[in-house]
Amino acid sequence: MNQSAPEGLHGRTSFPYKGRKVRSSDTKEALVAARRPDSGGVEGPVITLLANHFVVKFDPSLKIYHYNVEISPSPSKEVARMIKQKLVENNSGLLSGAHPAYDGRKNIYSPVEFQNDKLEFFISLPIPTTKSGLPFGELNCFPQKQNQLKVFRINIRHVSKFDGKDLRSYLSKEGDDWIPLPQDYLHALDVVLREGPMEKCIPVGRSFYSSSMGGTKEIGGGAIGWRGFFQSLRPTQQGLALNVDFSISAFHESIGVILYLQKRLDFLRDLSQRKTRSLSDEERKEVEKALRNIRVFVCHRETVQRYRVHGLTEEATENLYFPDRGGKNLRLVDYFKDHYNYDIQFRNLPCLQISRSKPCYLPMELCMICEGQKFLGKLSDDQTARILKMGCQRPKERKAIIDGIMRGPVGPTSGNQAEEFKLQVSREMTRLNGRILQPPKLKLGEGGHIRDITPSRRDRQWNLLDSHVFQGTRIERWALISFGGTPDQKSNIPKFINQLSQRCEQLGIFLNKSTIVSPQFESTQVLSNVYLLESKLKKIHRAASNNLQLLICLMEKKHKGYADLKRIAETSVGVVSQCCLYPNLGKLSSQFLANLALKINAKVGGCTVALYNSLPSQIPRLLRLDEPVIFMGADVTHPHPLDDFSPSVAAVVGSMNWPAANKYVSRMRSQTHRQEIIQDLAAMVGELLDDFYQEVNKLPKRIIFFRDGVSETQFYKVLKEELQAVKEACARFPGYKPPITFAVVQKRHHTRLFPFEIDPSSMQNQPFDENIPPGTVVDTVITHPKEFDFYLCSHWGVKGTSRPTHYHVLWDENHFTSDELQKLVYNLCYTFVRCTKPVSLVPPAYYAHLAAYRGRLYLERSESIACMRSSPTISRPAPPKATPLPTLSENIKKLMFYC
Repeated sequence: MNQSAPEGLHGRTSFPYKGRKVRSSDTKEALVAARRPDSGGVEGPVITLLANHFVVKFDPSLKIYHYNVEISPSPSKEVARMIKQKLVENNSGLLSGAHPAYDGRKNIYSPVEFQNDKLEFFISLPIPTTKSGLPFGELNCFPQKQNQLKVFRINIRHVSKFDGKDLRSYLSKEGDDWIPLPQDYLHALDVVLREGPMEKCIPVGRSFYSSSMGGTKEIGGGAIGWRGFFQSLRPTQQGLALNVDFSISAFHESIGVILYLQKRLDFLRDLSQRKTRSLSDEERKEVEKALRNIRVFVCHRETVQRYRVHGLTEEATENLYFPDRGGKNLRLVDYFKDHYNYDIQFRNLPCLQISRSKPCYLPMELCMICEGQKFLGKLSDDQTARILKMGCQRPKERKAIIDGIMRGPVGPTSGNQAEEFKLQVSREMTRLNGRILQPPKLKLGEGGHIRDITPSRRDRQWNLLDSHVFQGTRIERWALISFGGTPDQKSNIPKFINQLSQRCEQLGIFLNKSTIVSPQFESTQVLSNVYLLESKLKKIHRAASNNLQLLICLMEKKHKGYADLKRIAETSVGVVSQCCLYPNLGKLSSQFLANLALKINAKVGGCTVALYNSLPSQIPRLLRLDEPVIFMGADVTHPHPLDDFSPSVAAVVGSMNWPAANKYVSRMRSQTHRQEIIQDLAAMVGELLDDFYQEVNKLPKRIIFFRDGVSETQFYKVLKEELQAVKEACARFPGYKPPITFAVVQKRHHTRLFPFEIDPSSMQNQPFDENIPPGTVVDTVITHPKEFDFYLCSHWGVKGTSRPTHYHVLWDENHFTSDELQKLVYNLCYTFVRCTKPVSLVPPAYYAHLAAYRGRLYLERSESIACMRSSPTISRPAPPKATPLPTLSENIKKLMFYC
């Protein structure tokens, strides 16, 4: 690390992402992501691994010509691709015989120059036009219309040309350290490698899906899981690499609309048996919500036309009329009988409205859902479980699938584009060395027989047999409320209280064997009535003289009233709550009771474990016992994809003790819909620094900030705005300028690491379908060519294939070495309060995620009411001002109630 440069900064004027220049007016000094401080860490034994990165060799001298494409009238993505194909077939001479790559929108890249800088073409395709006067989608039913062609004008204009020499310099070790990533050339190569799959698959984000990949499965509710693959071109230490991973996504099932509604909506399950059924206003809204924006085709006549559902008719089908060309009113039901000899069955259902502006009707029973449409709604718990199961392969199987994709007929190398642009894509995964960090020794409570432990099992779990939690609490005043439950289930409550109290005692936690007020029994319906629920909770609180440390809530099953319960308890009443489901009380295992006890203990102010060798003793060059450090985590949670107006919720947490650093206080705020940057960060960090000062009697000497949920395209914006906000928060304390380390934490990436098998035949006793061990760290070969990032798998993958967490340090005024930061993060992963094993995500980021989720719960009920009022359209209006979150009650503000 260049110590002579200003702290955390190396006087450079550009940032490597997106090749953007930073104007000097933007910041006092140009921001640049932290450089890697060394050539990688050295601690821990070496492990040989394979990564799903495939080396891409390119010819740096090859010039790529970039052209802008304008097509009018504006086509859909599918039609745009058809136009491009026909254009290349028919105009080889003008395009100099090139097979250019097209991004599906406005950019074409060619390995040779076209004949002219500006070209104009007219392409006609057999696409039915919508000029017919018939008002219900009968747009292609007359013989003279069958072969009608639609003409498109295509204007192509030369924009620029570039070669790969800058990219070669950027990737080489010898290259100038300050040149920005040549994004234009990288983007062009990315488009080239996506061309083959784009022609054969359905693109969704950076992934491709095809029913031809096999393994499709119904996941219920009218949705089907499709197999696919993710691909992304990345600059790495070994050069350009294509990151390819197996993926699964939910699509709408291609079935009749009536059958689809039967599967999708519970209240229409018996629709085919009740053909005379009509819809109430409430049901009509639900049906409209389920079908809006879905594309359908008709099955009562031959046509290639596809229609998008804009809504439902107000009237039932049997009451619909439309004017024919002569202005005479025709009844829709009669029209179908006369023209197609078809009797409409579901006459009391509305029709689909397939035009935004004029009345165009299609009877539901004659429509089929088009194949290959991504399911955009929120998946139910059952659907989510099924889709996760589809994507849950053990390492050996996942590796085989990825290898198959690379050699398969629809994969990244399936087209001829790579040869055109002189690209060579390896079919072999990258072999590399990782290291296995050693687990820390842990300190447990003084009252137990075993007071310290080093997790030595392969999965690095430890148990609390014969030992106490590091800090157990005394819970004298608590109450229990039950919602629903059979008489049998309720009769288990005394046994449950007794066993939970005993298990707490074994763990060094005191839970009074008697509740402060007798258990309250309510029906499940109370959870559906927010006002009644609030009065019941307040009544219990009053009965306990407004002094209650804990409220245990037993529920018959998961219920959306859970959101209201948490909000009322934490903002209106001021009590920490722990919910349990009755089915779990029937099988009171020691493990279940221990997990419950750990959560309760953490929520009321205790903690599970501490590091035996404090962080200062492990990283003595930087950390000292008398110089406290704060660890902060931040995350933003967004509403689900179809929600056009709900606020996003940001949360920031900060550690409040040193050197244990295992208790975190949270701050949550709602903010503008889908805003990724945390708007109120300076205020939230300022409040946490205040809290820290009250607890430790000092401001932290250093700030280590972990930011979750940021994509690479947002790195620069987040660094520029959020680092400034943290500095602003510090500036509120006179003369306070602590060194800050700002790292982004990513779980949503597609790098997978597999153990390398040498020769399975020589090692019969070794199971080869195992995940990489906890503590596996990789900071060479597949990481960034210049910046400070690493992959750390801190947990043991029980199901599927482990996903290592990617830590990318954007700013480092503390000048960590690779070994120091990796050890720090891995050690912290053992201090998570809810379990006795290392977790996959550094706890400050994990807690921020939990706190943001809790904030989302606070808004959930008011949102669903707003949902009913709102009618989302395709053109999204500006999102409304965010509803503020309710204020947390003072007596739980400093507790880890969100864990």
